[in-house]
Amino acid sequence: MTAASTPITGIRTVSIPVNDQDAALRFYTETLGFRVLRDNPTPNGGRWIELAPGGGNAVVTLEPAAPGLTRGAIGIRFTTDDAEAAHAALVGAGVDADEMLRWPGVPVMFAFRDPDGNAFSITETA
Repeated sequence: MTAASTPITGIRTVSIPVNDQDAALRFYTETLGFRVLRDNPTPNGGRWIELAPGGGNAVVTLEPAAPGLTRGAIGIRFTTDDAEAAHAALVGAGVDADEMLRWPGVPVMFAFRDPDGNAFSITETA
């Protein structure tokens, strides 16, 4: 199989491991402003929750975390038109956020963590 003949056509979702789906859903919708696309029960007693940030076509899911899961480095980088305003809004809402990074030739960005300790960044697109 070559790259040109791969059966993979895209990325459907990016899953975020969470300890409490209800608490995570509140954080992602009320604090980060994500839209709920789907919230359905699954046979294992959990839920299939799909969220969309902003008006884009990216979708994230809030998956029950495996026991003993260790969170690592930033895996998802969200975008914003105004990093300064996004940073101020998240810090004002009590989100664990780092200082703004302003490196020559690199878009302004900052890192933050959700209540489960998952690390993300927000990068300015303007």
